[in-house]
Amino acid sequence: MKKTLILVRHAAAEDQKLMVRDFERELLGKGKTDASAMGRWLVSKNINPDRFVSSAAARAHQTAVIMADQLQFQAGSIVLEDFLYDGGPRGYLSVVNAIPSESQVVALFGHNPDITYFAEYLSGKDLDSMSKCSLVIIEFENLEWAEISAKTGKFVLYMSPRELRES
Repeated sequence: MKKTLILVRHAAAEDQKLMVRDFERELLGKGKTDASAMGRWLVSKNINPDRFVSSAAARAHQTAVIMADQLQFQAGSIVLEDFLYDGGPRGYLSVVNAIPSESQVVALFGHNPDITYFAEYLSGKDLDSMSKCSLVIIEFENLEWAEISAKTGKFVLYMSPRELRES
């Protein structure tokens, strides 16, 4: 049985200000537009996650909610994970390894540089740095989520809002 992991970096958010904690930074209009476009792109490719897992930080959760709306996934069912905010690649791995086995296609929303490092760790593909609201799709053949580790995934594609606009 194949498992598919969609790693999504949060969309463009407001700059860090003295009055707003990093955790609470919200999406800009451009970020909302990009998240919506990326959600529509997933719909057009008939990619339908059955589970959404997001960093609890505002900008990542907002990205997940907007994309979930495009995919007609209930926003209230998005699982929030603190490890996706500052847990590093090991935190990401612990979250993925804990995904229930009945989930087949999972969208996971996080932050750079950790999400890029994690995509590289799983696939062995050099991605440099994922741009805001970009996504990486990685497939795993004959593995349960708990068995996923370094270089067990097959890199399928990278898509960014910029590439989407240029296509």
